[in-house]
Amino acid sequence: MAKRRARELGLPFDGETGQNNAITDVPGVEVGYATISAGKGPGEEGPCVQTGVTAIHPRGRDATPSYVFAGLHALNGNGEMTGAHWIADAGYFCSPICITNTHSVGMAHHATVKWMIDRHPEFFENDHRFVMPVIAETYDGILNDINGLHVSQSHVYEALDSARPGPVAEGNVGGGNGMITYGFKAGSGTSSRTLDIDGARFTLGVFVQSNFGKRQDLTICGVAVGQHMPDAPDLALSSDDEHGSIIAVVATDAPLLPSQLSRVAKRASLGLARTGSFAGNGSGDIFLAFSTANAAVDLEDKVTVHAAQALDDRHLDHVYKATRDATEEAIINALLAAETSFSVRPKGVAVPAIDHGRLLDIMNIKSA
Repeated sequence: MAKRRARELGLPFDGETGQNNAITDVPGVEVGYATISAGKGPGEEGPCVQTGVTAIHPRGRDATPSYVFAGLHALNGNGEMTGAHWIADAGYFCSPICITNTHSVGMAHHATVKWMIDRHPEFFENDHRFVMPVIAETYDGILNDINGLHVSQSHVYEALDSARPGPVAEGNVGGGNGMITYGFKAGSGTSSRTLDIDGARFTLGVFVQSNFGKRQDLTICGVAVGQHMPDAPDLALSSDDEHGSIIAVVATDAPLLPSQLSRVAKRASLGLARTGSFAGNGSGDIFLAFSTANAAVDLEDKVTVHAAQALDDRHLDHVYKATRDATEEAIINALLAAETSFSVRPKGVAVPAIDHGRLLDIMNIKSA
């Protein structure tokens, strides 16, 4: 049974969410997972595998490959997101997004290309089309035998094929299976906001693979929660450095151009900061924003002039605030959904799930 999410617990987050409070509230966006949990537990010999793959389809898994305008921002670049150079230059991409562990980027890239060729051979046979998939990562080597390279092509296919609209599982699922945030077990998380702009209604959603931070910095809705939970195990406390990463994917159906989406991606940084992060040197904090609007624009069609719609910049404040707020809530949802796991290095140390009851006591909130 899924744990209660932030709003279900009564945490006072701002803004109106979409139906599922998820990135899939943006029409067309689908999320799928392959979760790999195998091997030996605490005190047993052999590798413990806790990893996976997350797939996000901007316009659905069955759609013919099409381009989406996009922008990105690297708050701290100690991480990887493939395809980023072309997004920075051209402002678009044409592929699913996959998120996995640091050592499985190559497998996810190779398998995503093959999946696209298998599903849409005619796309690649005409006009020498090619694709540079967007593959991102965070490090799960504390909880997972990362050097065992357990992610296979079949796992990537499973994530891509299982993607659906609607509610999105959180916590120990997909690429988030082996992730830690502020010394607590975390992983995958999501949230959304609805926007009313000059009579038009749009949706913005955020998905995070959350794997960063030190316990004492954790802040929830302005409360320094981490300072009140120093006694729970925190593997991050064994070092003065902040290690880990976060990938945030921002999706919206609001019509935005690449330059605007780059500015939107920057605002995910503010949601990260509200949870207590200072984007430490060892962290890869990389954010991608894309718009599903302008679906009829084929950016590699041989026309002289493309016609696209875009919000006027004076309306972007609504989008910025939604990005900040949904990113913050997605991170907290990832924490609240997670289940306790045990470390690989060192062997058998518990990485606890955050205690909901204790959290509410610290925040002086009565359980909803």
